[in-house]
Amino acid sequence: MARIAGVNIPTQKRVEIGLTYIFGIGRKTSHDICVQLGFAPERRVHQLNDDEVLRIRELIDRDHTVEGDLRRRVAMQIKRLMDLGCYRGLRHRKGLPVRGQRTHTNARTRKGKAKPIAGKKK
Repeated sequence: MARIAGVNIPTQKRVEIGLTYIFGIGRKTSHDICVQLGFAPERRVHQLNDDEVLRIRELIDRDHTVEGDLRRRVAMQIKRLMDLGCYRGLRHRKGLPVRGQRTHTNARTRKGKAKPIAGKKK
């Protein structure tokens, strides 16, 4: 089991897919890491030796913001918007969609389960 940036990478998956289990690394970034280190795209995580895992770990630590640092940075940016009192900050504070989506009928994921309103029946 390879452990990179505090995350256990699944051993049966391809290296390119396994790296996406790390918060902050998507398909493009993982592909770029594989190309940069010269790994074949079809290699599996369990086929990597300790030296190759160490090279991946060092590259991610050096060039990318991932996991805890990235989560902290995103949370601080949202908190800054809320403290400013700007429109986006107010939407975050109220728990509503931030990017202009409609809320009249949809947005149940963001707003939560529908609450009945007394006296609404016609």
